[in-house]
Amino acid sequence: MDLDSYSAAHREDWDRLAQLGSQRRLSGAESDELIDLYQSGATQLSAMKTSMGQSVQADRLSLTLSRARLRFTGAAANLFSQLPQFFIAQLPAALYRVRWMSLVLAGATFFIGFLFAWWAISNPHLLANFGTPAEREALAQDDFVGYYSEYSGGSFTGFVWTNNAWIAAQEIAFGIVGVYVPYLLFNTAQQLGFTAAIMNEFDRLDVFFLYIAPHGQLELYAIFVAGAAGMMIFWSWVAPGARTRAQALAEDGRALFTIVIGIILALLVSGVIEGYVTRQDWPWVIKIGIGTVALGGFLAYQWILGGRSVRAGNSGDLSEFDAGATHIVAH
Repeated sequence: MDLDSYSAAHREDWDRLAQLGSQRRLSGAESDELIDLYQSGATQLSAMKTSMGQSVQADRLSLTLSRARLRFTGAAANLFSQLPQFFIAQLPAALYRVRWMSLVLAGATFFIGFLFAWWAISNPHLLANFGTPAEREALAQDDFVGYYSEYSGGSFTGFVWTNNAWIAAQEIAFGIVGVYVPYLLFNTAQQLGFTAAIMNEFDRLDVFFLYIAPHGQLELYAIFVAGAAGMMIFWSWVAPGARTRAQALAEDGRALFTIVIGIILALLVSGVIEGYVTRQDWPWVIKIGIGTVALGGFLAYQWILGGRSVRAGNSGDLSEFDAGATHIVAH
């Protein structure tokens, strides 16, 4: 299948479907037309996915079909009745859309962090920029570990959760500028690298990894997912395709900002692990295992449940769960 030619041949029908799906009121004839276009569009989407798999054109048509479906099925009046569908379908679909970018940002951050650590370990004089030898020794021997038990479990959990959630929300909100996410993750990589180098200076590199591993697996990945959403929003206006830039930003922004809810919940879990698990006098295999299970659950939610949701036609667009959405109204 020539996807570009196929899309061009049906573009007029898809645009009409999108137009009808966005109208607040429809006549009887328009309602019938909407249903006909929806049925043909669903068939065309199935043909595209069967022949080409996932594609930008298929994702856009899926989004259009989702909105059209809402018009003739209506929205539930009770917001709480929509929550199961949101968490089972829309949120994992939104997370699935940024899966590869999440891995790219994770790989880039860890690679840059490794380079900073290697640079500082190979050139010990660089560490002088981070305090006197006595100050660095205090960090490695006491402060790094003491940080995790300085406050009560509840207070510490609340502090790290709100701080990380605020960072993640900024990544998505300001990702549109294109430089905020790379800047933030570069600084994160730099801090990780230089902290590892200081810990290594005093033969405490194992402590560095042991204390970060329980909560850091899910916490860092959640930050990467938020950054991926921000970068995808940025890319939507750089390369909008057949859409206008305003249309691309509106559509992708609504869908990808849905991710904020998932990230906040993931960071709450990592905050609980950091506040209550990391400080415990348990075997490290248990503490790190808890963090690994938490990350594994999130990855399964994003990749497995998210993949199923996208293949079922969900787009992750939060507007599909607008409690104020209207049913089709015939004049």
